[in-house]
Amino acid sequence: MDEKVDKVLIANRGEIALRIIRACRELQLPNLVVFSEADRNALPTRLADEAICIGSASPIDSYLKPDRIIAAAELTGATAIHPGYGFLAENSHFAEACEACKLTFIGPSSHAISILGDKVAARNAMKAAGVPVIPGSDEVVGSISDALASAETIGYPVMLKASAGGGGKGMRVVLDANQLPGAYHTASAEARLAFGNGSLYLEKYLVDPRHVEIQLLADLQGKVLTFGERDCSLQRNHQKMIEESPCPGLPDGIRKQMCEAAVKAAQAVGYTGVGTVEFLYEPSTDQFFFMEMNTRLQVEHPVTEMVTGRDLVRAQIEVALGKTLRWKQSEIRNQGHAIEIRINAEDPDRDFMPCPGTVKFYQPPGGAGVRVDSHLYDGYTIPPFYDSLLAKIIVRDETRELARRKAMQALRELVIEGVTTTTRFAAELLDLPEFASGDYHTGTLEKLLRQRNTPAQMELR
Repeated sequence: MDEKVDKVLIANRGEIALRIIRACRELQLPNLVVFSEADRNALPTRLADEAICIGSASPIDSYLKPDRIIAAAELTGATAIHPGYGFLAENSHFAEACEACKLTFIGPSSHAISILGDKVAARNAMKAAGVPVIPGSDEVVGSISDALASAETIGYPVMLKASAGGGGKGMRVVLDANQLPGAYHTASAEARLAFGNGSLYLEKYLVDPRHVEIQLLADLQGKVLTFGERDCSLQRNHQKMIEESPCPGLPDGIRKQMCEAAVKAAQAVGYTGVGTVEFLYEPSTDQFFFMEMNTRLQVEHPVTEMVTGRDLVRAQIEVALGKTLRWKQSEIRNQGHAIEIRINAEDPDRDFMPCPGTVKFYQPPGGAGVRVDSHLYDGYTIPPFYDSLLAKIIVRDETRELARRKAMQALRELVIEGVTTTTRFAAELLDLPEFASGDYHTGTLEKLLRQRNTPAQMELR
């Protein structure tokens, strides 16, 4: 390493904290996990080299407290902070505070996070760099009248989107002018609650596109590598449920153009570390448009790791500490097909209501080409305060169909007793004719849910 690091503080929880602990161990870097009172008995807390409590169960009193995290680093001698995903991972003020305290933030610079976190600024930066963007407003729309005028110029349907965040919060589809005032108030209020900023902008709403994202990694010396694409189109309320790589049916020429556009996007803001450039792709026109760039490690990064054979988390830490990327772009090749299924503590038959509780028995699947990223164990109590993600089942095989069958078998083997999960629903998705054929889009899952009037009766045989 070019930079001396004595200890890495992991400012996160659950499976991603465990994933980072493993990467640190492989790099022979001491690690420290900060935890809330609700995570005192969590697996990352138990397995880390050190662990320190930073507050009560509520995220706003623990994982979202930059001052407590930085104080924990200073108290324990940690010299680098890995934010994982969620919480403070894309908070430019937190990254800036780390920089001011001479702590290595394992992520991009606060400047890059600030630009890309402001969706309007990001759109404008991408346009200037020659990256195709969805037609929309160049500035925030400060009032309903401004939004109406902008929508008339763009043409309905349009999407109202929060300028300060993502993840489906502060987003509303508007089909005509009559719907816009109510949608504006609702989206703005939701954005203010989620991000502390209610400002909105408008984009043309693309009907049933595919959600395709490019994984990239950039070092401090300016080298940018892309690691292929993932299809993340199976979503509910803009929340991804199944991801795969490569994207079925994506022409090689479009894939190449997307990767080139992703590199332009990273270079436009001086990006460093792992990042994901998300595009919307219209198969009918073979056009794609920049949607946003996630300035952090993605939940679905294992999909890319499985098909490329590259450890993204380990490489992310290495480049943050000054090491030059050791691979050439020509060495990054996809082999086979990978699928990731997210398993949540939710009840699909009750509108995906969260189902916290105690895991009485946990049995993960296994076999060749099967990976499980999870923090579960027998007797673990799932707290009600955080995201409901319990496990990620990732499979890889030679072909897409073989990978799909392997994923089905993995779900048959998965046992999580004591709480309701989305396991059976995930199997239902894998068995959809649209998914089996690869001919699906961002509206496929919502259409299924509208048609699904009775609980799924599918048996995992």
